[in-house]
Amino acid sequence: MSTRIVAIDGHGGAGKSTLAEELAEELGGARIVRTDDFASWDVPLNWWPRLLEEVLEPLSRGQAARYQRSSWKAKEDAGLEEIAPAPFVVLEGVSASRDAFRPFLTFSIWVETPRELCLQRGLERDGEQARVQWEEWMAEEDEYFEREQPRARADLVLRGDLDR
Repeated sequence: MSTRIVAIDGHGGAGKSTLAEELAEELGGARIVRTDDFASWDVPLNWWPRLLEEVLEPLSRGQAARYQRSSWKAKEDAGLEEIAPAPFVVLEGVSASRDAFRPFLTFSIWVETPRELCLQRGLERDGEQARVQWEEWMAEEDEYFEREQPRARADLVLRGDLDR
């Protein structure tokens, strides 16, 4: 079975997860692979070889993807995930459409949201104590966005600051 991968990229807090849930439902219950399951505060963007090796390459060969989710909190059970080949899989998260993933992607969506709103959403979710981590995270995101230009290469750009 050929699995088509739809990537949803954008800043942290842009609304990617919400869009991924809606899209997965519209695609008949497609599974979602979240880049947050590979990233962490300590390794915000350089985790990508694992996703390539453990998810995209196996799915491209018609094999199941298997990976250990990252634990963002000390007491959190990260768990093991398995994604079977399917008509569609949604790849959601910051850098979901990075250059290394592009050969595996069928379609790429960029979620455009003002940076200030992204930070506000992140702090609402993670608490004000996470502000320094969020600011460092956003600086690393900016380097990725500048280097790889995911918005410019997206098949579709959607606004993340509108109620759906």
